[in-house]
Amino acid sequence: MMETTEHSPEAAVSVHLTLNGVPVTAEVSPNAILLDVLREQLGLTGTKKGCDHGQCGACTVHVEGRAMNACLRLAVMCEGQAITTIEGLAEGGRLHPVQQAFLDHDAFQCGYCSPGQIMSAVALLEDRRVPGDVTTVREAMSGNLCRCGAYQNILAAIQDARLRRHGQEGGDDA
Repeated sequence: MMETTEHSPEAAVSVHLTLNGVPVTAEVSPNAILLDVLREQLGLTGTKKGCDHGQCGACTVHVEGRAMNACLRLAVMCEGQAITTIEGLAEGGRLHPVQQAFLDHDAFQCGYCSPGQIMSAVALLEDRRVPGDVTTVREAMSGNLCRCGAYQNILAAIQDARLRRHGQEGGDDA
């Protein structure tokens, strides 16, 4: 009988990452999805499970500063990377400006999609290569579905957050 050194799908693997600014080690199955690890193992339930197919954006998190669908990413792919979830967005007890803009503009109804919408909006606003016109913002946010139809308020919140940000930076729109 031949002995094999392959890992079974159930064998746990240690994954080291920085989660919301804190170093974390998680023991995960090699085929564990990042979304499930965040919610079920690490207790961060702000990131929502919507479609499990990367079509709704409810599970959007930042991986190394880039918006990604956590339902499409294996946890082991995040080895050594920085992950930010909706729980890690606010700093010093103050809401992130995009979170505040969502509140100010009632950019939610049921709120289920809000964490993913906010995470995508933050990544969009931090990418200075993306123009700020409504058409571009609408297209950039098209991967985030809102089943309640609060799209106008979501767009208004994003534009408001962009204007507030540029006001703080001296109005530079570059």
